[in-house]
Amino acid sequence: MVEVGVALLLIGVALLVAEAHLPGAILGTAGGIALATGAALAIAGAGAGAAVVVAAVVAALATTAVWLLVATRKSLAVRRLRAASGREALSGRTGIVRSWAGEGGQVFVDGALWRARRNWPEDHEEISAGDAVVVERVSGLTLGVRRAEKWEVDL
Repeated sequence: MVEVGVALLLIGVALLVAEAHLPGAILGTAGGIALATGAALAIAGAGAGAAVVVAAVVAALATTAVWLLVATRKSLAVRRLRAASGREALSGRTGIVRSWAGEGGQVFVDGALWRARRNWPEDHEEISAGDAVVVERVSGLTLGVRRAEKWEVDL
């Protein structure tokens, strides 16, 4: 009985660790149940009284609840962060025009040279080399840009 309890304790801990990496509360709940059951079986198998078994189960469930609360808060905090890399992170960034001819050219944004075109073709505001632009969208490897306003450049 003690061996089954210890095995369930290990499985419960493994499921709680997995919950931290894949938040969803299902693995954490199963881990908490396995942890509480394993504690009860291991302690009861060792010959402890019912009061000790109940206290161990309550402690295991309380620990699981705190663990799930922390994991849930951390995962929700990460969802609110803005993308730090990749194409999602380029929207809203400012860059400098390196060359421009007609409706398209090359812009330097976040340390890389990108192909760019006007975001709104009907916008007839001139863009030339050296101008500051703002990335409004990303389409494949081409950025849709507009000329930056003065307040956007002075930040």
